[in-house]
Amino acid sequence: MLKDITIGQYLPGASVAHRMDPRVKLVLTIAYVALLFTARNAWALGISAAMLFFLYPLSRVPGRMILKSLKPVVPIILFTAILNMMFHDGLVLFQLWIIKITDKGVIMAVFMVVRIICLIAGTSLLTYTTSPISLTNGMEQLFAPLNKIGVPVHEISMMMTIALRFIPTLIEETDKIMSAQKARGADLESGGLIQRIHALTPILIPLFVSAFTRAIELALAMECRCYNGGKGRTHLHRLRLSMPDLYGAVFAILFAACVICANIVFPGLL
Repeated sequence: MLKDITIGQYLPGASVAHRMDPRVKLVLTIAYVALLFTARNAWALGISAAMLFFLYPLSRVPGRMILKSLKPVVPIILFTAILNMMFHDGLVLFQLWIIKITDKGVIMAVFMVVRIICLIAGTSLLTYTTSPISLTNGMEQLFAPLNKIGVPVHEISMMMTIALRFIPTLIEETDKIMSAQKARGADLESGGLIQRIHALTPILIPLFVSAFTRAIELALAMECRCYNGGKGRTHLHRLRLSMPDLYGAVFAILFAACVICANIVFPGLL
């Protein structure tokens, strides 16, 4: 099951999205998230979801990757939906003691679930189509002006990229440890909550040891290569804007205009 988690995974390819400048993709991703949270009705949210149905085939990323990226957050999505159904006024559809589900709550629950799914699928597309090195370079150059006020942009970009890069590695390591413990007779799936927490001890300790070992090895490798931060460093491949970036910017402007128009024309739809 852990192998299905795709957070931080990069899928090599030669699509239009893969060839886009990482700076442009970062800006477009941030803009998409902002517009997603400004969608106030079903039309605006539907346009946001339709955009993903267009972008995933264009990026040549398999549609099943959306489902894999959603697996880790399914409990959060369900919990959010339940809370929205229970704490909104409206026509009561079902009531049991203090539990009351209204029509407005159901609509808000569906609205919030779709929004979370679009948020995760949209941000996952960035890592699917951008290598960790390109993502680091894009973040560093995009936020370079913050260096003037003392923000260590290069170090922050490097840490974020290393964290994303090692998520699949740690997931694979966790799966191996769990398989090894099960082969030794460990029961990780039965019992109550307290018993399951105790059963995680033989997994968490080796995982922490492995994570610290990998961190030390990475630090030694960086020191051996004379890494001393971003000051004075140059890039082998310089980032340059191209036609796919122009197409992406035009498409983003049209998408933003559609969402804004939907919010204006249908202000009371939801």
